[in-house]
Amino acid sequence: MSKTYFIGDIQGCAEQLQTLLNKIEVRSPRAYYLFAGDLVNRGPQSLESLRLIRSLQQSGRAESVLGNHDLHLLAVANGIRPPHRSDTLDDILQAPDRDELLHWLRQRPLAIFKSNHLLIHAGIFPQWSATQTLSLAKEVETRLRAPDWLDLMHNMYGNTPDHWQDDLQGNARYRCIINALTRMRFCSADGKMDFATKDGAGAAPDGFAPWFDLPRATEDNTMVFGHWSTLGLVLRPNLISLDTGCVWGGKLTAVALEDRDLVQIDCPQQQKPG
Repeated sequence: MSKTYFIGDIQGCAEQLQTLLNKIEVRSPRAYYLFAGDLVNRGPQSLESLRLIRSLQQSGRAESVLGNHDLHLLAVANGIRPPHRSDTLDDILQAPDRDELLHWLRQRPLAIFKSNHLLIHAGIFPQWSATQTLSLAKEVETRLRAPDWLDLMHNMYGNTPDHWQDDLQGNARYRCIINALTRMRFCSADGKMDFATKDGAGAAPDGFAPWFDLPRATEDNTMVFGHWSTLGLVLRPNLISLDTGCVWGGKLTAVALEDRDLVQIDCPQQQKPG
């Protein structure tokens, strides 16, 4: 029986992704792949990465959640945000299949639940259960797939509200959900997000902790996420952290859902931090 592998942030490192997939296929032919988002940007082959993962998804062999870099690509492509100096998205923006790739990308989910594992790109609030997380993700997914989806993109950016309230409405509600699922690292016990600190778990600001170390409603679920390269690989009974800094000269990592089989590929440095 083929296994399911969670794979960390690709960020345009298509050559390393193909090497990783080849290595996995030897162990588990026709494995199924769940990607933790940030498929593109900063690496040299964002277009090839997107095409490869789209092909896998369309053949029924993969799915991916959206990461902050994937949303950034959609914003840049539609003139909502200027490109960053470190962006490597031009190959996608100039590709003949650009529109098909971008349409496919915005159809991707923000959360996936499989065999008691909840996959998101970044984090969740302590009070969110798996069921609530999937429901809130669906709210944003529905807006992203709607004809007027660009209205959501225009109002997506900003650090407020920085804590969750069930009665949030409209763009403030969507923004808070997106920020948690695609940007969160540190959170306070009362559910306030910190966006300033990007260092490892030991760098938590006063009053904050890594979101997964707080008492949370998902204690009985295994949380799987990427986004946090300075945190690196973390394997706990109810936690899998997958971003091992492929684009920074670290590794590209896959972990099997069924037995925690760990597969890693060494990666050349494509970007320097800072």
